[in-house]
Amino acid sequence: MKFIIDRFEGDFAVVELADGKITQIPKCALPADVHEGSVLSIRVESNETSNRKKAVEEKMNMLFND
Repeated sequence: MKFIIDRFEGDFAVVELADGKITQIPKCALPADVHEGSVLSIRVESNETSNRKKAVEEKMNMLFND
């Protein structure tokens, strides 16, 4: 998913989504070097998600199955 920083209002960035909708994102959730007109991309890190899920499952098993 890509979006464009339209402008900043206080602690929020007003962004335009790929479908043309407008929404706000807290500035603290964005990289420090973004500015009006910046194009950002969000993607799912499937491998990282899987690795984290496995790690949590292993910890849960150690805590509750021993």
